[in-house]
Amino acid sequence: MLTRYILLASVLALPVGLRAQSSPKPARPALEFQAAAAAPGSPEWSEPFPPHRMIGNVYYVGSRGLASYLITTPAGHILINSNLKTSIPLIRESVEKLGFHFNDIKILLISHAHFDHDAGSAELLKLTGAKYMVMDADVSVVESGGKTDFQYGDDATLLYPAAKVDRVLHDGDEVKLGDTTLTAHKTAGHTRGCTTWTLKVGESGKTYDVVIVGSPNVNPGYKLVNNTRYPEIADDYAHEFRVLKSLPCDIFLGAHGSYFGMEAKYARLKAGAANPYIDPQGYKDYVAEREQAFVSELQRQTEAAKK
Repeated sequence: MLTRYILLASVLALPVGLRAQSSPKPARPALEFQAAAAAPGSPEWSEPFPPHRMIGNVYYVGSRGLASYLITTPAGHILINSNLKTSIPLIRESVEKLGFHFNDIKILLISHAHFDHDAGSAELLKLTGAKYMVMDADVSVVESGGKTDFQYGDDATLLYPAAKVDRVLHDGDEVKLGDTTLTAHKTAGHTRGCTTWTLKVGESGKTYDVVIVGSPNVNPGYKLVNNTRYPEIADDYAHEFRVLKSLPCDIFLGAHGSYFGMEAKYARLKAGAANPYIDPQGYKDYVAEREQAFVSELQRQTEAAKK
């Protein structure tokens, strides 16, 4: 309920002393995870990062700044996020370094329809023949090459090659390949069809819940109040946080490695530590911090709209 967020925003606007008793537990230090990704066009978006197995059949094949995941199965593989137009050679090299065949990618999914996560889709589909599956409200953006995006559609520098969607997904739909099932959770706001993916993986006789967060970030310039292009944007963000808080999570991943402190966790993994991607508390802290950021921005914009 959006009303709840307006009330919470009012509480956050009170002096610290008046709200101290009701304040949530502080999130972990910012150095341990970054709330938002790097600035658009950051060099780290194209900088190679060591491909590696994260847990079970989930592998990292993205760049330092843009996450891409290979989910392997005996029937072929699923890729989440094609990233930039220039990212496909990097993703291909990462897949092959891990000992898998790039052409065995049978399904392409995305976290959301922004150029840094789906601009490479047309090229990847052409090279692999994979089936493209996209959440309903992001389909028009993907198939228009970004032109129907509520925020960035008028910016020619953020457009990209259009790609045909083979299967339109809806909230709660399952994507199955081989012995693996992913569930698509519609967590709209960042885009109308922003998608958080969940799956279960096995490791050392245990089963873990994996959550790959689409994005809970309110980008600079986003209008949460009186947005004529996306009137329900604030309600969608509020719904997203309800969904994220309801998901069981052992393995916390996301559309950018900065969401879950990937670089630091990879260093610990490489050093032989217990798998650092098993981080249920990190997930809770991240969602709480992002929700508070949303509430604060909603409060700021609500107050500004009254003037």
